[in-house]
Amino acid sequence: MKHMEEIVWGVIGAGKVCEKKSMPAMQRIPHSRVKTVMRRNADKCRDFAERHGVPRWTTDASEIFRDPGISAVYVATPPDSHAAYAKAAAGAGKAVYVEKPMARDHVECESMIRACGKAGVPLFVAYYRRALPHFLRVKELLRQGAVGTPCSVRVLFRRPPSPEDISRPESNWRIQPEISGGGHFHDLASHQLDLLDFLFGKVEDVHGFSANRGGYYGPADTLSATFRFESGVIGGGSWCFVSPPREKKDLICILGTEGSLRFSTFGHSAIHGNTRSMGIFREEKELPVHIQEPLIRSIVSELRGEGQCPSTGQSAARTSRVMDVICRDE
Repeated sequence: MKHMEEIVWGVIGAGKVCEKKSMPAMQRIPHSRVKTVMRRNADKCRDFAERHGVPRWTTDASEIFRDPGISAVYVATPPDSHAAYAKAAAGAGKAVYVEKPMARDHVECESMIRACGKAGVPLFVAYYRRALPHFLRVKELLRQGAVGTPCSVRVLFRRPPSPEDISRPESNWRIQPEISGGGHFHDLASHQLDLLDFLFGKVEDVHGFSANRGGYYGPADTLSATFRFESGVIGGGSWCFVSPPREKKDLICILGTEGSLRFSTFGHSAIHGNTRSMGIFREEKELPVHIQEPLIRSIVSELRGEGQCPSTGQSAARTSRVMDVICRDE
């Protein structure tokens, strides 16, 4: 795909995710603007466009694909439509940026990669933690040898069920496998697993167990896994989405030959370290107002031929493959 002077976006699925996390950043970043937003509900789509100063809105995604003035498409719909929209955008010769998880499973991810490859357009995925200062600092500490040789990593995540999970599970698409690909694990643990891929490289071997222990909805709510990375680091994870409120936990622990690091994935609390070279320390990084802005900046930079985005279809597909293996016994 030729480098662009200006990136003109069409947004499909102008809803809650777009409201603050992503789309305003597309308007703020130099050489980037949003031309058209799409949503099936006309009144809500018109309101969204007017509030955000977007010149055009539509209820028909094909208008975005047919518009030669749009050079990149952002797909912010639930995962069941990611593959279809990504392929249509690629077929129209437009760069593609899709929300996470990339698709419902690895097979769909591979079909998206093939379509974009055939069309000669780049494919990016919204695993935005790869570009946030908090996690870039963790990667830098590892690169500098702060913990010595990294040996192991452990993910511990516990969250109580929401009132909606208990009383109206059918109203939440995130726990409808035909839409999301699974349950809360696919929505939340995908961020953690992709972050580990970013820090330690490709997972070479993974084994998992999954079960539904709460009985509030169909997909697994309790999961565990072990994995080995190409870098030699070994690790594991434990996720429970039906824990008591007092047991709520969001923690990643990295252990090396000369120290350790602890941090959260979603709370974005401080990085806590205890290492031979730095002693006991605590570092905190400020988050951007629009959380996806650093990643979107990297996409704009790559499309202009000035830089590189760290979250691609290839990297995101690896995360989907790992989730498929962990959840295969659901």
